[in-house]
Amino acid sequence: MHIYTKGDGKHTMVLLSGLGTAAPALDFEPLINELAINNKVVVVELFGYGWSSLTNKERTVENIVEELRTALHQASIEVPYILMPHSISGIYSMYYANKYPEEVKAVIGIDPTLPQALQYFGESAPTMPQYMGYISLTGVSRLATYINPKNYLPIAEEGTYSEDNLTMTRAISAWKGYNKNVIDEINEIKNNVDKTAPLKFPRALPVLFFTTKEDRVNQDGKSKTAFYQTQLTKSSASKIIALEGHHYLHWTRSKEMSQQVQEFTDALTDE
Repeated sequence: MHIYTKGDGKHTMVLLSGLGTAAPALDFEPLINELAINNKVVVVELFGYGWSSLTNKERTVENIVEELRTALHQASIEVPYILMPHSISGIYSMYYANKYPEEVKAVIGIDPTLPQALQYFGESAPTMPQYMGYISLTGVSRLATYINPKNYLPIAEEGTYSEDNLTMTRAISAWKGYNKNVIDEINEIKNNVDKTAPLKFPRALPVLFFTTKEDRVNQDGKSKTAFYQTQLTKSSASKIIALEGHHYLHWTRSKEMSQQVQEFTDALTDE
């Protein structure tokens, strides 16, 4: 399993990618650079992602969290961590924070998927046909990156990502896109949600949720921000910050996010 680290500081931020983000260490680069000014930043590329190998183990929340934890320990990354999950990794962070609370100092979610969201919105978990796992092997995904490369690249201002980064992102997307681990992870979402839906973050754990301002309200008056309100803990540092941007907020809001993270972590020392 590939781990990338940068920077040094009082806090250790563990960045966890969203579902299907082919090259997490490259995708997070603008945020890594900002956070690493004052913190130690760690990106763990789970099996099937980036430079990590594939695995034959099921993509259960238990396996994913144990693999993540083992990789951090073997890389001598000292606890406690501030877990910083994007999207689907919110589910894994929920499980981690409940099973190993002494190892988690705080959680900072980037538009995170949390296990109670499906029930809150009355939605069902997505699935994907298993045959999609053969796409990268047949070369179709490689062809797709050349036909329409923008679909595989961050939507960000020119210069945010270097040409070397974008070239490598294309290559890894062709190499790892739609591999069996990603497909299995998609098809395991319902089971992982069912296992973690009874959980909430520990009451005293500080949590910060970044979300998008384009917050739609459904017919029942429910919205993403309202859902995140139900997930806040009793910590005085816990809060929600809505930003203009894409679900991948770190593509365009890394500087602002880093500033808000600094304020959040400063508040941790006051508690």
